[in-house]
Amino acid sequence: MTIIPRDQHHISRKEISDNALKVLYRLNKAGFEAYLVGGGVRDILLGKKPNDFDITTNATPEQMRKLFGNCRLIGRRFRLAHVMFGPEIIEVATFRGHHQNNQTIASNNKGMLLRDNIFGSLEEDAQRRDFSVNSLYYNVADFTLRDYTGGLKDLYEGTIRLIGDPETRYREDPVRMLRAIRFAAKLNMTISYETAEPISRLAGLLCDIPPARLFEESLKLFQTGYGETTYHLLCKYQLFKPLFPLINRNCTEYHDDSYIKQMIVRVLVNADYRLHNDMRVNPAFLFAAMLWYPLLEQTKTLTHKISGMSYFDAFSLAIKDVLDEQCRTLALPKRLTSLMRDIWQLQLRLSLISQGKGKSAHKLKLIDHPKFRAAYDLLTLRAEVENNAELQLVSHWLNSAHQWPELQVATKRHQKTILTKYGPNNLQTRQGTTKGTTNREIA
Repeated sequence: MTIIPRDQHHISRKEISDNALKVLYRLNKAGFEAYLVGGGVRDILLGKKPNDFDITTNATPEQMRKLFGNCRLIGRRFRLAHVMFGPEIIEVATFRGHHQNNQTIASNNKGMLLRDNIFGSLEEDAQRRDFSVNSLYYNVADFTLRDYTGGLKDLYEGTIRLIGDPETRYREDPVRMLRAIRFAAKLNMTISYETAEPISRLAGLLCDIPPARLFEESLKLFQTGYGETTYHLLCKYQLFKPLFPLINRNCTEYHDDSYIKQMIVRVLVNADYRLHNDMRVNPAFLFAAMLWYPLLEQTKTLTHKISGMSYFDAFSLAIKDVLDEQCRTLALPKRLTSLMRDIWQLQLRLSLISQGKGKSAHKLKLIDHPKFRAAYDLLTLRAEVENNAELQLVSHWLNSAHQWPELQVATKRHQKTILTKYGPNNLQTRQGTTKGTTNREIA
């Protein structure tokens, strides 16, 4: 163990959430040990602003509930205490202990832990953490930093290293493989050889993880501002396939420049830009864009398989098939799947404009649709990926530097005039062509 005194590290209470400090102080006052641990300590040491603050203590979950009236206990595999301060949640975990030969734990035949409420000492807790960079402890009582696993050295060397035997730890909880990827992308670090080596071999273990948990993990992977880097690492270590088997079936080699991969990269680059600029990204749009080309492939399969089926009917049936299959891996909630359906179905209606089968978006009653802008964004991505002249024409028309803001504020009475003025037939008569903005709003 290494104890770093206050004058040898730059963690300050000013950088710690007031609510986290309240929890630490109350635990100390009640006679318990309590430490700030994990990402909060790691990010402060890296000069980043922490997203959350986790605490570990020798108080049991039941003692936590008695000590804090605003506390609720969660978790089955390992009990945690959530101390609620309005929108901010401070997560508190009891020191974890070693579980060798302990009859109170439960695991399946692949080594995955199903129940693990084993409490121990601070030293044991440090060894039970996943990665060394997440195993640094800040003591608010004496302002020291404690390092039991060489995490400080790994942090400054930029290394993601799993504590303990990697294969055993991955089998205990396969989600640790996704966490290794996420931290490597987020922190711009390198996964150590021994930590990386088993990942590709054990990627299939993710199929045993409940879809609801994998959905939550997917949001952390793609909605923290490092989605593009994360995607490439997932592909490199063969972890993308168990998350999106439908997409993987429509892809060939990793470096293949297919429409699917171009779409994924473009939508993730766009999302990363928005997240780094404090703008909102709807996960329904991300998943709708990523699954668009598999949806087209399934539609094509159905039209050939079922004689006499119209394209529209095949498309509607394909939406159900794609969502059903994806939800078997990631449990997408209904609030997202319903938005994805809207975005996809609007693609067919928008395509009528490019085919000249609709006089205007106004007459097709698209502009008033609540997901019109999200559908338009997907149309624009499709135009870029496919280099499709017709789709580009519609995209430029709808996103004209003059026309789009007018549509946003126009009354229904004026929309027809605006669309006539800036419609596809008049686009070429205007001076030049205004390109669509790179950083579109993802509704």
